[in-house]
Amino acid sequence: MAETRYVDPIRHPSYASQPTRDVRAWLLLLVTALVPGGVQLLFGHRRWAKISLSITAISWILALIAGVIVLISRTFLFTIGTNPFILTFLTIWVPVIAINWAVCLFDTLRRIRIVTISRRARKRFVAAFCALLLIVVGPLAWGTTILNSQRGLMSDLFASGKALKPVDGRYNILLLGSDAGKGRTGIRPDSLSLVSIDAKTGKSVIIGLPRNMENVPFPDDSPLHKHYPQGYSCGDECLLNAVFQQGEQHKDEFEDPKTAGEQATMDAVSGATGLEVQYYAMINLKGFENLIDSLGGITLVSGKRVPISSKVDPTTGEHGPVKGWIEPGKQKLDGFHALWFARSREFSSDYERMVRQRCVQTAMVKQLDPATVLTRYQSIAKATPGAVSTDIPSSQVDSFVDLALKVKSQKIESVDLTPPRITPSQPDFDVAHQLVADKIEESSKSSEEDKGAFSVPGSDLSAAAGVDAGLDPNPGSGPQLLAQGAGDTSADNGEDADAKAICYVP
Repeated sequence: MAETRYVDPIRHPSYASQPTRDVRAWLLLLVTALVPGGVQLLFGHRRWAKISLSITAISWILALIAGVIVLISRTFLFTIGTNPFILTFLTIWVPVIAINWAVCLFDTLRRIRIVTISRRARKRFVAAFCALLLIVVGPLAWGTTILNSQRGLMSDLFASGKALKPVDGRYNILLLGSDAGKGRTGIRPDSLSLVSIDAKTGKSVIIGLPRNMENVPFPDDSPLHKHYPQGYSCGDECLLNAVFQQGEQHKDEFEDPKTAGEQATMDAVSGATGLEVQYYAMINLKGFENLIDSLGGITLVSGKRVPISSKVDPTTGEHGPVKGWIEPGKQKLDGFHALWFARSREFSSDYERMVRQRCVQTAMVKQLDPATVLTRYQSIAKATPGAVSTDIPSSQVDSFVDLALKVKSQKIESVDLTPPRITPSQPDFDVAHQLVADKIEESSKSSEEDKGAFSVPGSDLSAAAGVDAGLDPNPGSGPQLLAQGAGDTSADNGEDADAKAICYVP
């Protein structure tokens, strides 16, 4: 009587039929793709399988937990992308996953023994193996590079202090444009604006402050208050943008001497607007050029010719011959020309410069979309620390990113503390405080109206929810990033039309 012997096609494929061997190869490859270490367990290599399966199990568990938490709280997704400790862990863990996957794939290929596969299936199998290797390991390697860049960006750019709570339900962040690198002597902010954001709704108001504002008061708790109890008043030399140097001169009196200039300017802006300023972000205009280039340039429409000037002759106080022009019309500006467009003073007023600076800011925000970030992330991450400094703590970045998404879905209001309402040389700060308070109240009311407009049957939801770079309809404001509601047909007139005649973002 012939002996019947059981054949194990997994471990002993030579005893199996050709179709069975082909199926075996595809099955083992699929198991490794989904569960690295599973094939090694089938072949009895328990020590190896234990390590590989542990890495796989931990990875899947972490991914599932993160997915569930993200579904419950969107902010956690931003925490993953901004928390330095999580980014450091992922920067180490993702390469471990990639190496484990790659080693298990090659070991599986060895155990499959390609010679056991039929010739017809062999080419397809090899192609599938190479594709799987690229699909699995390639993105993990790319992800490791991105994670490492993000980790470096978070560590270099953001502070390590504790997060602050909103004041009266709002975050107030001072934006500064600096002529020099952080920490250098002689810094005088070239542009100053305060962004006040509702911490719940994201409804925002941008307050523009002229750099030549005089007599700015300091809050009672400011170190400069005892030096200037009646305000920073000493004639036309005591301007708002000169407060930075006052902070540097009295840096030992500030909580953080390294950022005394920024803290002093925050105090002055707080006194001028009546709002408590929690954070600042300063753009170094020399690094700003690299940042624009990393974005691939910006597009805007210039209403006037803007000169690229020569240096000022110290004997006459006048510019030398114009070296070039940024012509009117739609322009794609690289970093060099964008910087000149924002800073050029010749043949223009400070008001024109403020409008042009806002156009550049708006163009940057509009272009900084996910596609641009993903395709140019390395260059953006490299340029940002050299262009931007801030005291926003890394522990609060995730909530601010979430808040930024709300800001983009809202109409941004603005108010400038400029003539005719405020005279920079003799400002009435009671009037300034009232202007700011009224605009914030108006912004809060319009937020409720916008919610009602979004729910109107038959309204154009795409227009209501879309972000359109245009002009704020409030007098005295420059171009801003606006979320135009359905049926918003604000006319371009008065100062608004004057601003658009200078520049706007298409």
